Amino acid sequence: MRKILVLIVLMVTQYSLISQNISAIDIIKKADSKLRGNSAYSEFTMIIIRPTYKRSISMKAWTKGNKYALIKILSPAKEKGQGFLKREKELWNWIPSIDRMIKMSSSIMSQSWMGSDLSNDDMIRESSMVNDYNHKLIKHEIIRGLNSYKLELIPKPNSAIVWGKVNIWIDKEYFTLVRIENYDQDNILVQTIEYFDLKTFGDRILPSRMEISPSDKKSNKTTLITNKADFNIKINESFFSQQNLKNTQ
Repeated sequence: MRKILVLIVLMVTQYSLISQNISAIDIIKKADSKLRGNSAYSEFTMIIIRPTYKRSISMKAWTKGNKYALIKILSPAKEKGQGFLKREKELWNWIPSIDRMIKMSSSIMSQSWMGSDLSNDDMIRESSMVNDYNHKLIKHEIIRGLNSYKLELIPKPNSAIVWGKVNIWIDKEYFTLVRIENYDQDNILVQTIEYFDLKTFGDRILPSRMEISPSDKKSNKTTLITNKADFNIKINESFFSQQNLKNTQ
């Protein structure tokens, strides 16, 4: 019995040392790779809650790495057919109601996406969680029962990042996001993003629901629900074109 107890202690100690030795950048890379895949197709429902109204937006999205993304709005009818395209460094917004293709500048990436609490950058992901920040592992912490890494991300000097600091909690078992806190340049908390409801999507387990809450507007909230997600799909860079942005249904 004593030998068994010793073996258990050694195994726990070994796991603890391995857990402590993993670097902040390795944790971020694992989480980012799991979230993106080499390529992906997803279907979402976004629910925007305000004090005087609530509205829902359905959409589908294709991505390839962090350089290509195409998002198409399915509903409501007023926005149906509208789309967003990222191709290398170019960003475009197609508005069928006015038959106009608008080139988006980096300066508007911090602005609200479709009136939600997510930014254009959150949806189109011009910035990179891996490349645009310096990373530091702060501590190990249990969040909503999940044993998690807490990391601090500070934007690199030449990165076009609106945040002054980002705190991220990542689940140790699945390397999925648990919570994100975004701070401004004065170290004031601007918004909190919580991730819930782990589900299997293809070959990976990911949160199926995220909730974004701005700190200065307690009655506002945006929920993004993943209805479907397939990863490492066959898709060429040529798919991410203005023509497909207009025509993809």
